[in-house]
Amino acid sequence: MKCIVGLGNPGKKYDQTRHNVGFMIIDELAKQNNWTLQQEKFRGVYTIEHVNGEKVLLLKPFTYMNLSGESLRQFMDYYNIETEDVLVAYDDLDLPPGKIRLREKGSHGGHNGIRNIIDHLGTKEFKRLRIGIGRPSVPMSVVDYVLSKFDKEQQEPVFNSMDQAVKACEAWIEKPFNEVMNEFNA
Repeated sequence: MKCIVGLGNPGKKYDQTRHNVGFMIIDELAKQNNWTLQQEKFRGVYTIEHVNGEKVLLLKPFTYMNLSGESLRQFMDYYNIETEDVLVAYDDLDLPPGKIRLREKGSHGGHNGIRNIIDHLGTKEFKRLRIGIGRPSVPMSVVDYVLSKFDKEQQEPVFNSMDQAVKACEAWIEKPFNEVMNEFNA
């Protein structure tokens, strides 16, 4: 079983914003595989699919970013998902726009969605797929920056990285995570 969770904020207001790249990855993964997230429960929307005998669950928590762990914990408990079978996709200020980075564990790095997941799972040891959004080039608050849409020069690298992120998710369905990290972190 594999569970891929994309972090973001629900609603049109947050569509295509930097903080919603996790949602964008889940949407693109679903689109490329002809899947539909239409089941609503656990304070989110999700689907359950099967790929070569592997059960694959996609989840977009609708708790808003800072409470993502609440939805994920309920989802994991209901479907008996082990922490080692979870991959969380989210934005990262410390990576250049469009850069992807996979990790097996780590701190929250100031990301409140990840902080909430760590609190609800009781561990820092879960897989992560981080998508770089860069830092603001002009003085502005981090909150205003992550909740705004990408600048023109950021759009191309970020949207191009979606395909790489989807390929990394698909690879993890088939291969050990270490192999996927070696392939996509190179």
